[in-house]
Amino acid sequence: MIRNNTQHLYQNLEVVLLGTLGLGTIAWFIKNQVSGRLSHTTTASTKKAEIEESPKQERNFVKVMQQQGRRVIFFYGSQTGTAEDFAARLAKECTQKYGVSAMTADIEQYDLSYLDTVPNDYLVFFIMSTYGEGEPTDNAVELWNLLTDESPIFSSTSNRLENLRYIAFGLGNKTYEHYNEVVRKIDSRLIELGAKRIGERGEGDDDGTMEEDFLAWQESMWPAFCEALGLDGGYVQDGSHQATYKVNELTVYDQAKVYLGEIGEWLKDGSSVVYDAKRPYNAPMTSIDLFKGGDRHCLHIEIDISGTNLSYQTGDHVAIWPTNNEVEVNRLAQVLGLQHKLDTVIHVESLDPATSKRFPFPVPTTYRAVFRHYLDICSAVSRQVLMSLVEYAPNEFLKEALQKLSSDKDIYRERVSDMNRNLGEVLYMLAEQASLDVNGAFASVPFDLVIESISRLQPRYYSISSSSMESPNMITATIVTLQYSPEEGRIVYGVNTNYLWRIHERINQLTPNNTIPEYSLSGPRDSLFVESKLARVPIHIRRSQFKLPINTSVPVIMIGPGTGVAPFRGFVRERVLQKKQGKPLGPTILFFGCRNRAEDFLYQEEWPELFEVLGEESRLITAFSREEAGKKIYVQHRLMEHGQAMWELLEKGAYVYVCGDAKNMARDVNQTFVKFAQQFGGLDELKSQDYVKNLRSTGRYQEDVWS
Repeated sequence: MIRNNTQHLYQNLEVVLLGTLGLGTIAWFIKNQVSGRLSHTTTASTKKAEIEESPKQERNFVKVMQQQGRRVIFFYGSQTGTAEDFAARLAKECTQKYGVSAMTADIEQYDLSYLDTVPNDYLVFFIMSTYGEGEPTDNAVELWNLLTDESPIFSSTSNRLENLRYIAFGLGNKTYEHYNEVVRKIDSRLIELGAKRIGERGEGDDDGTMEEDFLAWQESMWPAFCEALGLDGGYVQDGSHQATYKVNELTVYDQAKVYLGEIGEWLKDGSSVVYDAKRPYNAPMTSIDLFKGGDRHCLHIEIDISGTNLSYQTGDHVAIWPTNNEVEVNRLAQVLGLQHKLDTVIHVESLDPATSKRFPFPVPTTYRAVFRHYLDICSAVSRQVLMSLVEYAPNEFLKEALQKLSSDKDIYRERVSDMNRNLGEVLYMLAEQASLDVNGAFASVPFDLVIESISRLQPRYYSISSSSMESPNMITATIVTLQYSPEEGRIVYGVNTNYLWRIHERINQLTPNNTIPEYSLSGPRDSLFVESKLARVPIHIRRSQFKLPINTSVPVIMIGPGTGVAPFRGFVRERVLQKKQGKPLGPTILFFGCRNRAEDFLYQEEWPELFEVLGEESRLITAFSREEAGKKIYVQHRLMEHGQAMWELLEKGAYVYVCGDAKNMARDVNQTFVKFAQQFGGLDELKSQDYVKNLRSTGRYQEDVWS
């Protein structure tokens, strides 16, 4: 119903506005005021309705705090789990170090209109991630809409927050145009509404320094926190570990109800299945390798969502839930002395009833399932985690070694961070240096501390490379397998891409690559792969604002080297379908770059026919970086070569789309368009910068980039 009403509204708006506004402005207005707002908030609204229908969920967080005797609440807006981890770490320190009872809270679980009723001797933390082009995380959309409203109405029908005191930390990435946009806007808006921020706003950069930024911010935050709550700042507890979770090994259990890696909870009898981020769909998958020759691989995977509630729009992302490889599962189990207990059934529960998640993952489960499916055991271990292990070191040598690694930033960076060593690798390395038997070398480490220290394994997101108009029930994605060597003789493997490659080998009956770690492909209870050619992967869909203009006659300029071409394959195929339907179509320009046309020219066979349908005004412009000796040609070079033509399209209201590497390519492309404004538009440097910024603010310059 929403989709049909939206279509009628599009038509009405186009008729009314066409005579007075430029085409690009019309498309942006419709996209942002209707399509973007509806598509981005529908999920949040649905979740809110589901929560409100549940009689067990109290939406007034202030009431919950008062009932539980909590003076501090840590709200998190998290997309990949990092903000949630930070909130949990802060809450634990708040309670155990400073003696102040606190709780963590998923923002979407509560009604934030009650912010106006927070007592002035309470504190509210906002730990907020930014993703995409300055967008809030999925669970923070409701708060975002509340605070960005021109006249927000809170629970007492007031639009002021005079009593609210808060502390803010943001998670972002400096390679993106809108670095930490969410926490910055929320912070400034709260101040406008009369709230008082305690201490300085913290900002972390995911492009290499997030953990250090977070730790450095705390050095000034905690004194300000203590002053605000009238504390002397001293330790309430000693420095020893205080358990967050209770872990029990079970001897009596129903095997049919043991979670062996399933992500969603068991369905109640008679319940209908609704697939989403909390219950991914095990979707049938097929694949082909797009690269021709060499030791690199790029998978084109097709995912069937027929017969489910799942749907996507062209430009959205598909989330694929990974499995950890068996090498890392066994390494961590070995060093923790759990290698002979991997299939022991355990129950894990939070010791704090006010935590946002009573169980860190589905329980009861097994040690093997925890390591294989639920914890991100392959990610680099933080200094703070290493510090928490010092008291459990088996001897003085290892205690000193852990102390040094966790306290010396340079040593940590050289041996852990730059090397991307995970917890199992670090403990294994230290045990070998101490000439200890690695089997059970750190068996003294409590398993509850392991659960607390390692983040939950999160899905990996990929730009969808198909058109929803052309194939609504079949999603395609374009994925390069990731491997790199931070030091000689050691390879780091991308968690999900190599898992997908192993599946590809099996379903295509290829000779296995012995250099890649083994994965358990069958999945829990053989739900993902049986001895046949049918493989399944757990997936869900994430909405994106990376969309074609509503008005098809608007020119489109796309820049996507490597797998950055993925969403543009979907865009081009959709434009072709629109052309066949008789819709007026503006020029469609695609800049694509790769190393060598003979090896990694993605979808080379598809483009000629597609662009033939699009017509003479549309074209594919290629850049091959390793075909000319001593000279590397990139997409930004080709873009500059066609500068005059691209500028003329911009003057006609063209939309610009950039997908791929944020650190180098996206910045260079941005500067190229700035040069266009100078060279062809006659603007000075400052006005040229403003010209491109205006393209962004009006939705005519969009990015889907990663670092």
